[in-house]
Amino acid sequence: MSLARNLNRALTVTTGLQVRRAPQAAKGKQSKKSAAAEPAARQPAAYRCPPAGELPTERLLRRPVFIISSIRSGSTLLRMMMGAHPRLHAPHELHIGRLEVACTNWHSERAMSELGLRRGDLEHLLWDRVLHRELTRSGKDHVVEKTPANAYMYRRLKDCWPDARFVFLLRHPESIARSWHESDPVKRPHDTAVTDVLRYMTAVEEARTADADGFTVRYEDITDDPEREMRRLCAYLDVDYAPAMLNYGRKSSAELVRGLGDWRENIRTGTVQPGRALPREDEVPERLRPMCAAWGYTS
Repeated sequence: MSLARNLNRALTVTTGLQVRRAPQAAKGKQSKKSAAAEPAARQPAAYRCPPAGELPTERLLRRPVFIISSIRSGSTLLRMMMGAHPRLHAPHELHIGRLEVACTNWHSERAMSELGLRRGDLEHLLWDRVLHRELTRSGKDHVVEKTPANAYMYRRLKDCWPDARFVFLLRHPESIARSWHESDPVKRPHDTAVTDVLRYMTAVEEARTADADGFTVRYEDITDDPEREMRRLCAYLDVDYAPAMLNYGRKSSAELVRGLGDWRENIRTGTVQPGRALPREDEVPERLRPMCAAWGYTS
């Protein structure tokens, strides 16, 4: 019997609750195309943001780090570098926003309501437990989560963990679109790729604008001078710089899960590879130019 089935059987008997997977776009399997359509995931759940004074009892996890970026922005490279730090644990994409909690009968819903817990509150407790479990198993001090869909749930993450820290990873918008197009050029023409990534980039910029305390880093700066950028990042996270971040070690297929981040050869090398040349101005589609300006990619 599966772990999920055992868990739900026990939860149903003791609490009347069940954990369930969020609905998928088609036949339980999300395509690459639908992966870019995160904004239409589902209606937000009602929840309460715990005041700072209640955090010690409301949350097991303290000061988690979330990478906020578009798809094809180099977030896997950044998480591998951060994960090589002796105090930072950076697992593969966890997609916690797709975990749901449901009350399966009136009694469980009423019982949770009497505790002041609505669906969103229960989901926050589940997310917190999952990340805390992962961090505890690693033996490190801070967890780093890099799912690209984090861009669409910045506010929810901030409300779940008021002490969370955010790293905003930028890349030239046309480089993002081109990389997304090249990953499946037949199914994803360049114009379609631009539409997909522009949704992500807009969400990233909205979150970045809202968070004055966040840390912004550009992919091109990481590939150009990785030591300088990792020193800056470590200073923001209040940890000592670790040279191991520059040579995170060659990775096997078992360590890079396809569909949960980049798994291609450049990532497997274990070192920072040179980035592609920046696009010429005349190569940038009109729709991407405002974002180029916002992110400082203008001549």
